Amino acid sequence: MHFVKPTRRLALSCAALLTTVFIASPVWSQAAWPTRPVKIVVPFAPGGTTDLLARAMAPELQKAFGQPFVVENRVGAGGNIGADVVAKSTPDGYTLLMGTVGTHGINKALYTRLAFDPQKDFAPITLVAGVPNVMVVNADKARAAGIGNVADFIRVAKASPGKFNMASSGNGTSIHMAGELFKTRSGTYMIHFPFGGSGPALLSLAGGDMDVMFDNLPSSMQLIKSGKLKALAVTSAQRSAALPDVPTVEEAGGPALKGFEASSWFGLLAPAGTPPDIVSRIQQEAAKSLGTPSIKEKLLAQGAVPGGNTPQQFAAFIDAEHIKWAQVVKTSGAKVD
Repeated sequence: MHFVKPTRRLALSCAALLTTVFIASPVWSQAAWPTRPVKIVVPFAPGGTTDLLARAMAPELQKAFGQPFVVENRVGAGGNIGADVVAKSTPDGYTLLMGTVGTHGINKALYTRLAFDPQKDFAPITLVAGVPNVMVVNADKARAAGIGNVADFIRVAKASPGKFNMASSGNGTSIHMAGELFKTRSGTYMIHFPFGGSGPALLSLAGGDMDVMFDNLPSSMQLIKSGKLKALAVTSAQRSAALPDVPTVEEAGGPALKGFEASSWFGLLAPAGTPPDIVSRIQQEAAKSLGTPSIKEKLLAQGAVPGGNTPQQFAAFIDAEHIKWAQVVKTSGAKVD
């Protein structure tokens, strides 16, 4: 009978143990992440705030992790198509979502059927930015109609119900819901035209096909500065430092619009089941980037307030947003099948 020497037996046992650890240990496999490009899905068209923020974050994360972070636009259904793609992706850290208040705060209450659950099917990573919406009108058409402020707009809209075409980035987005809330509170009626994102909606507004939009401030900023769009008010509770001379809807709209507030937010999420250490690493690097002077100043200049909270804080924030927006949807009476 052949006996293995004790020293050889020990060496073989150690080798077997190490092989088992290397193959089975999730810590070992996760530590190597990322070994290939990471995709950030933007559920809206290029040119809108969701897209702008994703493209601002991608190079920062690429520098931090040494792999490309590629932005992919998956448009449709108020952001639901892109969100569903990520919800059903392999939870390995290679597919992320730039989610919004629409996909993760509004749509669950607005749509009678969703292919995903915004709370159960995602692992929140971090809030990237919060932004006010801004009520913008086509500058030439506003001058022709004698509209210089929110009170003028309400007066003209009430005199001719259906006169104004209201653009949005899609059904269920904060841009859409801010407009619906304004209609309810001001007693006006506008015809809603949903687009596949802020970019195409703004082009139509600037071109004169649309009349008004409650857009995210960052994506409208350049058109406001160029004079093609006129900013009547911001939808936040306070004025924006980026447009200090523009009043809030509450300030400009009178008693009927007291307490009006409909701001937007954007954040990174991964599919549920993504390893916590990967989620934590992305959050830490994203927060670090959002705290750098270059990114912070860039976002603030566009009217966006940088985020960077923890996954736990972001998850609690999303839960609170569901409660808040469900009430807004109920009050407005809006529904999308």
